[in-house]
Amino acid sequence: MIIHPTAIIDPAAELADDVEIGPYCLVGPGVKLGAGCKLLGHVALERDVTMGEGCTVHFGAVLGGPPQDNKYAGERTLVQIGRHNIIREYVTIHRSTGEGSATVVGDHNMIMAYCHLGHNVRMGSHIMMANSAGVSGHVVIEDRAVIGGMVGFHQYVRVGTLAMVGGMSKVTQDVPPFMLVDGHPARVVGTNFRGQRRAGMNATVRDAIKQAYRILYRENRNRSEALAMIEEKLGTIAEVRYLLDFMAKPSYAGRQLDPIAEALAKEGEGGE
Repeated sequence: MIIHPTAIIDPAAELADDVEIGPYCLVGPGVKLGAGCKLLGHVALERDVTMGEGCTVHFGAVLGGPPQDNKYAGERTLVQIGRHNIIREYVTIHRSTGEGSATVVGDHNMIMAYCHLGHNVRMGSHIMMANSAGVSGHVVIEDRAVIGGMVGFHQYVRVGTLAMVGGMSKVTQDVPPFMLVDGHPARVVGTNFRGQRRAGMNATVRDAIKQAYRILYRENRNRSEALAMIEEKLGTIAEVRYLLDFMAKPSYAGRQLDPIAEALAKEGEGGE
């Protein structure tokens, strides 16, 4: 364990044997750091932050601060961060509102400088979030999404797996899985073709997603008619089925993070 002499560590914090804590860091009560975690300098983990192995937190980040929520009454809440995340300079991640609840970040995410994750956010794994993105309370971002710089998210929005949000977009509605959205306010402008290829989705599946996009957004059909047509033509494909299930649900309102379709859970599955 390497701890700089200027760091302040609460006696109630639990640190793995090989943790590295740089100058002027603050590690508060209830913090738990897994093996290989590094706090590089002037990092504040205020309280009740759990971090899995192999995470790196860069200069000036503040994790585990109280939620910016008038409903918060001082109850004990958490920030739970998974494994192998990179959290860059001046990121803020707030605890949740609601006794025993948590703001959650999964595994293998890159959260770039000045991003903010508000209370009760639930973020999956393998997500890329570019500089200065602002995520309001109760937002869900599913696995392998890509978030451009300076994007703003309204509360309770869901972002589906393998969706991409263009930089400086204003996101006020759910972003369907596999889609590309952009604009102010954001609207669907295509499919996240490159992201699908990187995830190992084969050409047949990518073509099916593209067909679903055209039916939904380019053929002037109402939503119910478009979804029925997609189910009839393409509903046997797992990824299309997942898109249909996502769009059939109302916007997020306190549910757990939606499970990702089994066909996408394994890295590289379905590759050409």
